[in-house]
Amino acid sequence: PRHMDSVLDILDALESPARGGSPGTTAALGRGLGICSTPGCRAVLGEPPGTPERPPALTPGQWQLLTELLRHDPATPELGAVLAPDGSTVALGPLLAGIEAGLRSGGFGRPLPALDPPADPLLAVTIAEALGTSFLLAQRSYNNATALGPDGCWDDVENPQNYTLRGPPSPVPDPVAIGAMDGVILGARLARGALPVAELLRGYYGTRNGSEAGRPPSSYRRRDFGALAGQGRLEKEVAALLGVLRTLSPIPEFLRDVGTQEVAAVAHRAAREFSERYVECPAIVPRCLWGAHPYRGTPALLRPPLGLVFLHHTLEPARPCRTFSTCAHAMRDMQRFHQDTRGWDDIGYSFVVGSDGYLYEGRGWHWVGAHTKGYNTQGFGVGIIGDFTATLPDPDTLALVRDELLPCAVHSGHVRPDFTLRGHRQLGHTDCPGNALFQEIQSWPGFQ
Repeated sequence: PRHMDSVLDILDALESPARGGSPGTTAALGRGLGICSTPGCRAVLGEPPGTPERPPALTPGQWQLLTELLRHDPATPELGAVLAPDGSTVALGPLLAGIEAGLRSGGFGRPLPALDPPADPLLAVTIAEALGTSFLLAQRSYNNATALGPDGCWDDVENPQNYTLRGPPSPVPDPVAIGAMDGVILGARLARGALPVAELLRGYYGTRNGSEAGRPPSSYRRRDFGALAGQGRLEKEVAALLGVLRTLSPIPEFLRDVGTQEVAAVAHRAAREFSERYVECPAIVPRCLWGAHPYRGTPALLRPPLGLVFLHHTLEPARPCRTFSTCAHAMRDMQRFHQDTRGWDDIGYSFVVGSDGYLYEGRGWHWVGAHTKGYNTQGFGVGIIGDFTATLPDPDTLALVRDELLPCAVHSGHVRPDFTLRGHRQLGHTDCPGNALFQEIQSWPGFQ
């Protein structure tokens, strides 16, 4: 399966000292197979070695999977992605490029070249070149080409084989953005000291079914990436890398006749839009990934921006879910109850919040829900998984709603800036969202 666990099995075999492996084995193989084929990446990491042969440590099946995942084809970036245990889809190219840059900047392997103009090698090989290229191509295109996204879906999350993008691809679809952020975070970690890549990734992503003890570090990628490369730094590095590309001979075709002012404008727009989408807004798990059944009947369109947001707790399941697998299972159970027992067309909530760090798409931004009787056309219903009569969700889950979802809903145009936040009990005969949670939200912006 195209799951991070399959990659970890391969890395364990490659890095085994008993078989002559080391932390640099993976990076060297990745380069030989084509993960660093763009002009900027080659300027930073050097020309790739020759095409490698299958290492004896790998079975033919493992070698075939690794070769398929790491062959770089800009036209089909989804082919280089795997499903991680936290439910996110990660492109291995930028992830492994960031890992190599981190190892080499930490003194493991050949030193990295000094770039002119100066640019951060780690950001250059993970996200800066991809962003600058994507936004320049979109700006110069006459067919409304997009510069970011889309997300996509796996055919089967238990046995992922095929990943399909849910819209026209840009050079930076969601898996590339996620792989790049992870490459920056893990490359920065390796720059402080080398350790086996398999050990690093296992600690970061967790294992397939996760642990109920807590969220894996990968679920904090947006926060951690933002701390390492905020919008201002990202803008500076995109401009710097485009400057490096302009010194190459021959100059890349898409940079011909591009002046300094245009480079600065592209870098500013790229950093702003990337930060808004992938740092300031929370990740939303699409319906196809949690295994939703189809909507029954014909959904009714909402008319954004809406003025109300209603907060709920699910009550059942009563325990917060802390992994992708348990949260996805809870979503399927809720949808089954809402459709088969309540007789509704679909799961009622607009969005559901897990304690794994992710939002789960219910009716979503566009369709009228069934969450707050009499008010469903006027606002979005957000349910937090758990029973919060006597206890609160953990602070990170509260912050996900208060500090990320609500501001994102405003600046993306789905909710009015002067929105009102209400607990479900204010509009119906119910104890929802529970005494503890209702007390908490009275201090939140927008509460009335």
